[in-house]
Amino acid sequence: MKRIPLNQALAVAVKAARAAGCVMYDNWLKPKRVKLDDAHDIKLELDVRCQKLIEKILRAKFPEIPLLGEEGDSGDVTAEYRWVVDPIDGTVNYFYGMPHAAVSIALQHRCKSVLGVIYGPFTDEIWTTVRGEPTRLNGKIVHVSNRSKLAEAVIAMGFSKNRENLEKSLPHLNRLARRVKKIRVLGSAALELVYVASGRLDAYIERTINLWDVAAGQLLVENAGGEFYVVPAPGGKLRMCASNGKIRKKLQIGSLLK
Repeated sequence: MKRIPLNQALAVAVKAARAAGCVMYDNWLKPKRVKLDDAHDIKLELDVRCQKLIEKILRAKFPEIPLLGEEGDSGDVTAEYRWVVDPIDGTVNYFYGMPHAAVSIALQHRCKSVLGVIYGPFTDEIWTTVRGEPTRLNGKIVHVSNRSKLAEAVIAMGFSKNRENLEKSLPHLNRLARRVKKIRVLGSAALELVYVASGRLDAYIERTINLWDVAAGQLLVENAGGEFYVVPAPGGKLRMCASNGKIRKKLQIGSLLK
């Protein structure tokens, strides 16, 4: 496949993210049709609708690039280039009327992200980056925080949905709660990652997460001067810690990510 011009890809990804975000915003307080409701998660018909809209916009410009998404794949996702999409990251928040959810779109080349866009429709904030360039929030360059003391750090944690992972996470929550300034459990991996990239959070830890949750956010954190530490987990999932690069080792989360 010929090389994809990243400036053109970024423009169409921003267009797709904003379009899906408008759908999210317009339907925020309306009744929603539930596709799946299990013990710890919700899937909406709107997730599917947003992903189809994103795919339509991306394919209009780049019909040859396959899409790997939370709501299903389109094309050969082992190809040299692929889009990785989470149409509504933070669906449970969104379903319950909490304005903390986002659209996440990444372009990957040989399984490495080269473009990232995350759009928060409720604050009208859009984070963008491409390989080799800084991370921007609404066009302005942003950086991770400079905080290096745990006592001054605000971190976010996510909690996996099975019992084993939850039981391994809770002791670390208990330990860190005594050492850091505050812990937040916010419910949207995409937004937690860009909050790290913007210096709003100093770290974000998740024991089990999917590629589409972090594909865009990883690059946004790294291009903002931060660190994205990741190890594989069973079932094709990931364990990760995103940070400002100054506090990950002080968090002592090695056993959590095993």
